[in-house]
Amino acid sequence: MAVVTRNDSDVEAQLIYTVTLPFSCAIVFFNTLLILGITCSRQLHNSQHYFFLSLLVADLCTGVALPFIPWMGLNRPLSFSACLLVHIFPNFIFLAFLFHLVLVHYERYQTIVNPLRGGQLWLHRRFSITLLAVWMLPLLFALLPAFGWNNRAVHSCCPGPNSSQHLNCAVSSGGGCCSYRNVFPDAFIFLEVYGLLAPAVLSIAAMTCRVLWITGEQLRGIRRLQRGVANKQCLRRMDMRYACCVAAISFAFLACWVPYIVYTHMGMTFLLSQGERTSRTCHIVLSCTGVGGMALVPLLLGLANRKYTDPGRKLFRKVWYHCRNTNVQMDTSLWSGNGLDLHGFGKWDRVGPARFQRVGPPGSRVVGSPSSSWMFAL
Repeated sequence: MAVVTRNDSDVEAQLIYTVTLPFSCAIVFFNTLLILGITCSRQLHNSQHYFFLSLLVADLCTGVALPFIPWMGLNRPLSFSACLLVHIFPNFIFLAFLFHLVLVHYERYQTIVNPLRGGQLWLHRRFSITLLAVWMLPLLFALLPAFGWNNRAVHSCCPGPNSSQHLNCAVSSGGGCCSYRNVFPDAFIFLEVYGLLAPAVLSIAAMTCRVLWITGEQLRGIRRLQRGVANKQCLRRMDMRYACCVAAISFAFLACWVPYIVYTHMGMTFLLSQGERTSRTCHIVLSCTGVGGMALVPLLLGLANRKYTDPGRKLFRKVWYHCRNTNVQMDTSLWSGNGLDLHGFGKWDRVGPARFQRVGPPGSRVVGSPSSSWMFAL
């Protein structure tokens, strides 16, 4: 086992928090805005939007647990019960997030493939059971190590606090050094990766490609119908929008999914080699960016839908207008306090939310005042 000193642990902790905290804060902030937007809009209170709302809640939990996920690959001196907790809880949150992501993609895929029967799907008729299943199944699977499927008999050794030499953890601290090998057996890891993660990622990719293919077929049909009546500029605009859609989805896949796929591949390669990681820094960076990139997928889906962003946009517009009106009132009180009688200049007309001008007789000139919000007619 590689020797890890206290200084190395401090550097690793600083690296983990430096990489994960920006992801975590952004994920929590935008998910909170989208959740408030859905809950405050009564038009979005149906099964389809409930699925996406549950996905946002799972994504919010993933953002909160994101700083703790890279620690799962590092050794720490913890008791076995604490070791189970710090490994099972992040694993459950991530699996629940992945199950929700597959559910939302499948529901939207069925709506596009069968548009006339979208509201008659069994997902919508029994949406409460579906939501309960996507939370309970990951929880039951994640709790398998707590039910006895673990490597509790395997004890690793952690370095001492003031030395780089390994201590007999089982003797000196009464327990083992907390490692993922103590909690997750190799068979459990293989089952999770190749039985849950890989099929989920492949199904999402397949459904996305199928939707793009259907969109292309519909676009070609529209082009054939409009070829005799629409001009070339309109057809070119439609092709450009489809190309931009394909480019955006491709970029999102490269930015959000590829880092996680690389991280999973490197983790399984290490597990099969039965050796130690050659670069702990590379493991930390890949785990942070991989899981953080996946957690950005619901944000892209939510921010691209105007139904979810309209409540937040209206709230921001109200706050902005309120701040501007407050500034106008403060500016008016400032000029009145300086002894300037605004009513003595004649008739004043409002020009915009923060500008006024006097309507003077013909030939009067208008000069700017020291305040940028006013114009006076002299």
